[in-house]
Amino acid sequence: MEQGLFYEICGVMASICLILGYLPQAITTIRTRNTDGISLPGFLMMFIGAVCFMLQGILHKPEIIWSLFITNLVTMVCSAIVFCIKMHNDYFKKKE
Repeated sequence: MEQGLFYEICGVMASICLILGYLPQAITTIRTRNTDGISLPGFLMMFIGAVCFMLQGILHKPEIIWSLFITNLVTMVCSAIVFCIKMHNDYFKKKE
């Protein structure tokens, strides 16, 4: 197998696995709004990491690494949503 093809297959498989591993937790959190077991700094770091990986995928020369970009776009959006829900829950929990 050509090295470039193997590289692409590994990237796509990693993308699929990461999205399928992360998305169910994000969907559950969005549906239930339960963020008691979620670390605020952890999700902030995941968001920042996803942004950095997106930039790496976009800025890669000579071509964009789409699998890296798309995976981290999904991760970034989910992390941002969960982070906002966590901030909202923590803010209103302190008011009680």
